[in-house]
Amino acid sequence: MEKQVNAQASNIAWTGKKVLGSHSGTIDLKGGKFQFENDQIVGGEFVMDMSTITVTDLKGDNKAGLEGHLNSDDFFGVDNHPTSKLVITSVAKKEDGTYGVVGDLTIKENTHPVTFDLDYNNNTATTKLSIDRSKYNVKYNSGSFFSGLGDQTIYDNFDLNIELKF
Repeated sequence: MEKQVNAQASNIAWTGKKVLGSHSGTIDLKGGKFQFENDQIVGGEFVMDMSTITVTDLKGDNKAGLEGHLNSDDFFGVDNHPTSKLVITSVAKKEDGTYGVVGDLTIKENTHPVTFDLDYNNNTATTKLSIDRSKYNVKYNSGSFFSGLGDQTIYDNFDLNIELKF
């Protein structure tokens, strides 16, 4: 059986950290679906609309400036890469409502495996992913690629807190 994700009711929150602080915001879900057998998750995928990256911890010109920068080629290049996608490749039931999941995450046409725990209860799937942006050609102010950045360094890992409603 296949269940469609309710994109409007779902939430994706992001947090990125740098030497002198952090920023947070949201990304809209474009769509998705999960496959079930005997009420157990066996597969699925979801697509994020990268053009909807919003900053929630800033206001005014600072908010607009960071949103524009995140949309630029320095970060996610949304003009050329408007979506990112996660495709579940394997699922292992761990305990009641919790699954060990392996999937392929594609950002900016770069695909890499991710492993995470997914909780599924009451038609809601939740997880937290820690993503190494440098693997996806998102290198701006990364200490992994540039030296001498000092307090301008942005850490490679960013977090996605995902809540998918069905």
